[in-house]
Amino acid sequence: MTKNVLIMAANGQISQLVEEGLLNGSQFSDVHLTLFARRKSRLASNSRVTSITGSLDNPADVKQAIAGQDIVFVGVVDHTPDNHQTQNVVDAMKAAGVQRLIYANVLGIYDEVPGAYGRWNKSAIGSGLASALRSDQIMEQSGLAYTTLRLPWLNDREIKYEITHKDEQYLGVSGSRKSIADVVLQIIADPDFLKNDSVGIADPATQGQTRPVY
Repeated sequence: MTKNVLIMAANGQISQLVEEGLLNGSQFSDVHLTLFARRKSRLASNSRVTSITGSLDNPADVKQAIAGQDIVFVGVVDHTPDNHQTQNVVDAMKAAGVQRLIYANVLGIYDEVPGAYGRWNKSAIGSGLASALRSDQIMEQSGLAYTTLRLPWLNDREIKYEITHKDEQYLGVSGSRKSIADVVLQIIADPDFLKNDSVGIADPATQGQTRPVY
């Protein structure tokens, strides 16, 4: 039975790694992939891929893309002042009867990052933390089967990470894009994995550092 997976913000680096894993992994041979982005010309051409041009800011675009999907991954953080991007996705999924949502977010929205790094992170991205937190709250209250991915500062190293859950202290401060993509792929393979959770993902070896490691 075909599993329909939608990647929104499909031109992002993590989204492209997820796309690569879905198209090349034998366990995902039953996946039909829909890629949603502002610039269709940059998306892959493949018989198992449908490309859609659209914007998360446009409810009609989002509704069209989500119809008929089984799993939705949004690979960009919602920093809009009113969180209309998250709301557009949630509303379209509920209207279409699509349940499984994975949404990118950032570390620090729950003051879960300790020490000097936590203080540095807040000074660096503090202006965006309020909207990021509301995005997580919208999903938590939506009734959908959601997973929020609270991303660390990202690098291009290999897969190495530990997962922390909501209300737990964040472990590590930096992590690789490949690690984030690996978590997304695990959820697609097993939609019950990390269901209804807001999780941190980082390389535990970076714990205690005061600045990101790229």
